[in-house]
Amino acid sequence: MSLFRDYFDLQIFLATILLVIIGLVSIYSSTIQMQPAIFYKQLTWAIIGLILLLIFLFVPIKALQQISWWIYFPSLLLLVAVLIFGKRVYGSMSWFGFAGIGIQPSEIAKVTTFIALSAFLSKVDVSMKSLKDLLTASAIALAPVVLIILQPDFGTALTFVGTFIFILYWSNASQLLILALISPAIIAIASLIGTTAFIISLIIVGLILFISQENRLLTSFLFAINILVGFFVQSFYLRMPLYQQKRIATFLDPGNDPLGAGYNVIQAKVAIGSGGLFGKGFMQGTQTQLNFIPKQWTDFIFCVFGEEFGFVGASLVLILFAVLLFRGLALTTKCKNVFGSYLALAFTSLFAIHIFINIGMSMGLIPVIGIPLPFLSYGGSALCSYMIIAGILMNVYANRKQY
Repeated sequence: MSLFRDYFDLQIFLATILLVIIGLVSIYSSTIQMQPAIFYKQLTWAIIGLILLLIFLFVPIKALQQISWWIYFPSLLLLVAVLIFGKRVYGSMSWFGFAGIGIQPSEIAKVTTFIALSAFLSKVDVSMKSLKDLLTASAIALAPVVLIILQPDFGTALTFVGTFIFILYWSNASQLLILALISPAIIAIASLIGTTAFIISLIIVGLILFISQENRLLTSFLFAINILVGFFVQSFYLRMPLYQQKRIATFLDPGNDPLGAGYNVIQAKVAIGSGGLFGKGFMQGTQTQLNFIPKQWTDFIFCVFGEEFGFVGASLVLILFAVLLFRGLALTTKCKNVFGSYLALAFTSLFAIHIFINIGMSMGLIPVIGIPLPFLSYGGSALCSYMIIAGILMNVYANRKQY
C-alpha cells in the first residue's frame, strides 16, 4: 500500500475525477431538456480523457522530454492550418469540424508548448540571464500566441502569456523583464477605468521599480514607457466612436449594459447568489432550467453548480481546485528532475489562471474574457487537454525522486 502511495498521486487523481463528475452533472442539468446530445458528447470525451490521463501517467518522463519538439512543431502547424481550413465559431477561426465533432488546436498547443518550453529550460547550459536563451524561450512560448491572436482568441492567448510570466519568474529571469511585460497592461487598463486608477497604478509601479535592485536607467525608461502608455490609451479611447467606447466601458463594468454585453455576468451573479447555502437542488435552479444564461454549460458552468448546490457545492469545487493547485506547487519544489519541476510549475500556473479568470468573471469580479473552467466546462478538446495535464502531473509525482 505504501508503494502505491509513493508512486500514485491519489489526491490529484481524485480531485480530477470529482471535478469531471461535477462538470458532467452540471452539463446534464443545463442541457438535458434542450440539447441532450451535448451531455452525451461530453461523457464520451470524459471517457477518452480518462484513457489519455492513464497513457500520460505511464509514459516515461524522459521520453516525454525527448519527443517535446516532435509534438510542439506539429501543434504549430495545426494552428496555421486552422486559420486556413478551420470552422468559424463565435467569430473565431479556432476549430476543425469533422462529422459534428469539433477539435480546437489551441488546446493541444497548451500541452505541447509548455512541454517543449520545459524541455528547453531544463537543459544544463540554458540560463534566463542569457539574452539568446531568453529570446529562444520567448519564441517557444509566444509563437502559438501570435497564431491564436490571429484567430482571434484573446482569452486563450492570455493564458499562454500569463503562464509564461510565471515560468520566467521561476527560472530567475530579470524582475525588470517581468515587470516590463506586466506593467504596461495594468497601466492601460487602469487608464481606461479613470484618472484616479491610472495615477494610483502608476505610483505603485513607480514604487516597485524604485525598490528593485535593477539598473536605474532602465527602470526610469520603463517608468516613462508606462506613463506614455497611459496617456496614449486615454487619448486613443477619447477619439474612438461612442459605440466602441461603450463596448469597452461594458467590458470593464457589465452594469453599463445590463440587457446587452453585461447580461450574462449579471444573470450569473443572480444564479450564484440565489443558490443560498445548500442550493435549490439538482435540476431545480430557475436561472439554469429557464436558460437565462445562454450556453451556460460553456464558460459560465460554475454558476450552474453554484445555483443548484449553493455555497456548499461551490465551496466543494473550490476545495478540489485548491487540492489540485497545492499538489502541483508541491511537485514544483519537491521534484528533483528539473524537467518535471518546470512541467509542474507550467501546468499548475495554467490551471490557476483558468480557474481565477473563469470563476472571477462568473462572479462579476473581473471582465468577461471567455476562458473555460478546467474539467467542468463543455468542450472535448479542452477536457482532454486538462486530463492529459493531470496525467503528466501524476507522472511527475511518480518520478519526483529521480534526477
